[in-house]
Amino acid sequence: MKKENEQDKIVKEVIDDFKRRAEERKSFDLIWQINMNFLMGNQYCNIGYGGKIEESDRQFFWQEREVYNHIAPIYDIRFAKLSRIKPDINVIPATNDERDKQSAKVSKKIYKSLKNKLSIDEKVCQAIKWSEVCGSVFYKLNWNSNLGQLVGIDEKGEKIKSGEVELSVVSPFEIYPDSTTCESLKECQSLIHAKAFTTTQIKSMYNVEVKGERINTFSLDNVSVGVGGLGFNGTVPKIIETVKDDSAIVIERYVRPNYEYPNGRLTIVAGDKLVYDGQLPYQCGEDRERDFPFIRQTSIEEPGCFWGTSIIERLVPVQRAFNAVKNRKHEFINRLSLGVLSVEDGSVDLDNLEDEGLCPGKVLVYRQGANEPKYLQGEALPTGLSDEEENLLDEFNKISGVNDLLSANTVSTNISGNALELLISQDETRLNASIESIKSACKEIAKKILRLYKQYALFPRLAKIIGENGQIEMFYFSSSDLSSDDIELENQTDGTQTLTQRREMIFSLLERGLLYDENGNLTNRMKCKILEMLGLGIWENAQDINELHLKRSDNENLKILSGEVVSVSEIDDDRLHLNSHIAFMLGEDYEKAKEKNNKIEKIFLEHIRAHKKNVEG
Repeated sequence: MKKENEQDKIVKEVIDDFKRRAEERKSFDLIWQINMNFLMGNQYCNIGYGGKIEESDRQFFWQEREVYNHIAPIYDIRFAKLSRIKPDINVIPATNDERDKQSAKVSKKIYKSLKNKLSIDEKVCQAIKWSEVCGSVFYKLNWNSNLGQLVGIDEKGEKIKSGEVELSVVSPFEIYPDSTTCESLKECQSLIHAKAFTTTQIKSMYNVEVKGERINTFSLDNVSVGVGGLGFNGTVPKIIETVKDDSAIVIERYVRPNYEYPNGRLTIVAGDKLVYDGQLPYQCGEDRERDFPFIRQTSIEEPGCFWGTSIIERLVPVQRAFNAVKNRKHEFINRLSLGVLSVEDGSVDLDNLEDEGLCPGKVLVYRQGANEPKYLQGEALPTGLSDEEENLLDEFNKISGVNDLLSANTVSTNISGNALELLISQDETRLNASIESIKSACKEIAKKILRLYKQYALFPRLAKIIGENGQIEMFYFSSSDLSSDDIELENQTDGTQTLTQRREMIFSLLERGLLYDENGNLTNRMKCKILEMLGLGIWENAQDINELHLKRSDNENLKILSGEVVSVSEIDDDRLHLNSHIAFMLGEDYEKAKEKNNKIEKIFLEHIRAHKKNVEG
């Protein structure tokens, strides 16, 4: 009974904490909903006094309420540029020891093998969409023991799997920090991830029965909100609040390691039941410390705030003003084209005149002695409306920081190539903050993946990567093979560089002779690299013969290490093989193997003597 009371106390404390954080984050929720509505075209909505999104109605039946959405194309341009950011990682060895160098190679191979399996590039693009709309997005990494290769079968006859890493994109609507004033995840002492699941899903995930409720959630729907011009209405998609039946909220509260909880604390509450209460499961922090399995990515950093800012939030006032100016301009044109009739009281049938107007060929009957109806003299369209429209269009470009350089009004026909290149470079500068956040997130993803495998990959695992010429390379690894998770990004300077720009740079380097060796020749390795950077297919990317020799020598090292005698082949490059074998004998793996089997040293030395004989002879 006491244990049940303690669990109920924990459940109540977690739920109350979740409600407090939700109330603190409510203002940000409304901003994100406004951003999503404006992106989709529902631009006649406001935040009401009750803290809900309200639609504004027409004030007059003739009022123009068209939507001239400039936010959507700006969002498309930013997404198209940011989605090109696909940085490759490079793992740095912990020391100069041969074993650490080999471990770094294995770590990089593991990441490459998982890049397609986890669809990391697609997940990054999905995250960019959220960050560009709401300003923030999160990645979540966890270890699923029900995935992976079959290891064995337990006493109950159930399959035992090796386990795999899972990567998911989490919207900001599901994340609740302990304070919105934290500027990063590292400053947060606790974090809540809350999401609604059906009772069937909860039963499958945690094997507990919970009571289903009606949970409020958001969905996309086409609803008429009074947009359109004179005489017709239109429908636009909008974010509406809907109810999800037979569901419950799963609350995961993560607490960072502290004095009270040295290994941190994770509490999971499903509905009104406690599912888990213990230490943080993942050693994914620095120096293998237990940490949150989340990675934060922002569009624009906001000083002193946990949540990033979206460019849409800054464009909303400009979009409102542009819609107003454009619609007032069309209302004025309607008055000029349709006209305003002046009719003497009692001179005509007003009902008929209101329905049909003065259409061509109409027979107008008016009272004898009265004045015939006539149009009032209209004024010319004020130039201030057109000027304001141009100013607002220019303001869109200034605030968003992106331009359509293919537009005839943006680039002069006689602009030089260098000036155009400088203009493109300046146009990309405003995206640097978002680009750096994406790169930093990709770097953290790679680190946490390697740390999770270091923690859980206890048994040898088989992985594969696609090598050069489409060749599939298979390799085994375990946690002992991972000694370094120090990651650096490759090609950091060409984040938004197009294929055409990269080709021009390569041809320029070739003309200046910077890619040739001291003899003025292009090595096979450099040719291979040039073809790769030019974006040509795998079939042109021929393997360097030196790399093939090095791979062959690495395989020979492993064979000799197992006690197998390997003969020297006539096709071997003896100098390359000698350096590879000697470097391996100076490493830690060789020393450990020699302690267990003294014959290994003799086999290695005989193999090396054979290579030296070929070099000398």
